[in-house]
Amino acid sequence: MINFRSRDISGLDILVAVLGLVFAGAALTVSAADDVPAESRRSVTTQYSQGSGELGATVTENEFGALDTSGTRSTTARAVEQSKTAARSAHAPNTDFWFYDADVELFHDQDQDGFYYGIDVLFDADTYFTAAEVYAVLYLSLEGGVWNEYAATENFTILGASPDDDYVVITELVAGYPTGSYDILIELFDAYDDSFVAMIGPDDTPELAFLPLEDSERDEPFAAPTIVINDGGGGSLGVVLLLLFTCLSIGFRRHRSRLGR
Repeated sequence: MINFRSRDISGLDILVAVLGLVFAGAALTVSAADDVPAESRRSVTTQYSQGSGELGATVTENEFGALDTSGTRSTTARAVEQSKTAARSAHAPNTDFWFYDADVELFHDQDQDGFYYGIDVLFDADTYFTAAEVYAVLYLSLEGGVWNEYAATENFTILGASPDDDYVVITELVAGYPTGSYDILIELFDAYDDSFVAMIGPDDTPELAFLPLEDSERDEPFAAPTIVINDGGGGSLGVVLLLLFTCLSIGFRRHRSRLGR
């Protein structure tokens, strides 16, 4: 004969079981919410030539497909699908153009976790010509993945090797950028024929490497999760509270009866 050890079930036992079910349901809900398709990328970019100042700034809202993290990135992004025209891939950098330097400042970290959603990029492109009209395309790479375009400038003029024609691109990442370490690549194109003329990236300056970023939707200050118990009836919360009170009452009465033996 199989003997089972009998044990009294106290009100505390029932309370623990009920709370366990509640928190298990909450965990399943959070897990289901995380299992969503890759999201599109959204950002807001402000750009201006340092010579014209912020009064000449333009603001654009950008939307791209989901961040591509597959494969291995190339040195440049001009030959990949993110480039604006396929014609670029046939051109090598032009020795008449080059980047003198690039600088990055990060801003906006609401939850103080060390990851930012604001990127302030300043770069100085030079040319052997007296003046040339160009534009730039900026890319992000997550954890060494392929390059993803995140901003493009309007046409602007560079004046030989002047230090007064720096260009500023300020971007706030809104959605679609997971928390992680990012690199930045900047490519320069001739506005006349879209030819690729120069580039600067993480291999050229550490300013464009290992940037801790995330989008603003992931940069929310921490808040304890709110557990809502609802079985479709208006008095569901009252029923649960009554059940918990009953469990505690049963446990208290059994405890008193044991003391009175």
